[in-house]
Amino acid sequence: MRADRVFAYGATVGLLGDLLLGDPRRGHPVAVFGRAAGAVERVMWRDHRGWGALHTVVCAGGAAALGAVAARAVRRSPAASVALTGAATWAVVGGTSLAREARLIGRTLQAGDVEAARERLPHLCGRDPQALDADGIARAVVESVAENTSDAVVGALVWGAVAGVPGLLGFRAVNTLDAMVGHKSPRYRRFGWASARLDDLAGWPGARLTAVLATLAGDDPRGAVRAWRQDARRHPSPNAGPVEASFAGTLGVRLGGTLSYGGRVEHRPVLNTEGRAVVRDDIERAVRLSRRVGLLALGVGVAGRLLTRGRVR
Repeated sequence: MRADRVFAYGATVGLLGDLLLGDPRRGHPVAVFGRAAGAVERVMWRDHRGWGALHTVVCAGGAAALGAVAARAVRRSPAASVALTGAATWAVVGGTSLAREARLIGRTLQAGDVEAARERLPHLCGRDPQALDADGIARAVVESVAENTSDAVVGALVWGAVAGVPGLLGFRAVNTLDAMVGHKSPRYRRFGWASARLDDLAGWPGARLTAVLATLAGDDPRGAVRAWRQDARRHPSPNAGPVEASFAGTLGVRLGGTLSYGGRVEHRPVLNTEGRAVVRDDIERAVRLSRRVGLLALGVGVAGRLLTRGRVR
């Protein structure tokens, strides 16, 4: 079977699996990778960029190599190849868990239980929730939905379309390493530099595709384009900028501003200054937009593979 059809069938099965089943409660493959990467870190950690780069190569390269070995092992069986692609897609795509967590926080806000929403927010993003009111929590959720639509759905599908199972696993490994060591804390400023830069590179195409699809699938395409063009480059992240700006523009809300991570306060530029403040009802709107973007990304990935007409070898 041609590689384009393997990806088309397998990615569709995997995305449907995520929609119907979500992530497993225990033993998630990404969590298993995270524990393995943590074990490697404990052996390799030095306050040095070179050691951090080696850690990135070992962990992300190992995940991609594992995918390549598995794909090669089943290459003569179309059914097994589709099943492997489906399983890998399901393992690395996290759209359903993203939507579930966002909606859970939205429901607690709807019920007026701001304290419960604060307690739940760390399950979705790394913000310090204690200083946030209901609208601040809603803004954090919408920003997280936007960014994770790219990181947890679209980016994985892009690399799956480009490189099959190794691309799926490699992208998720890079993204997970960035979350683990890619921040600018004293411990990881040097050691996590390579993971952060590789994540920026790997996330670049998925972020731009997410911004394009959010523009096309949203309620206000002109607003999305305007916010993207005017504000995306002002965001400190080269990939979160276009995504969050396009979501802000098409939803008609303001994102960005002052936020706190791990006790460190950041004053980020406001995205879509012409929009209104985020309210709790915008969480559901953002989730629905994220769903549409994910489905469109699958279509784009499948179409891209069919046009290239690659073959399994």
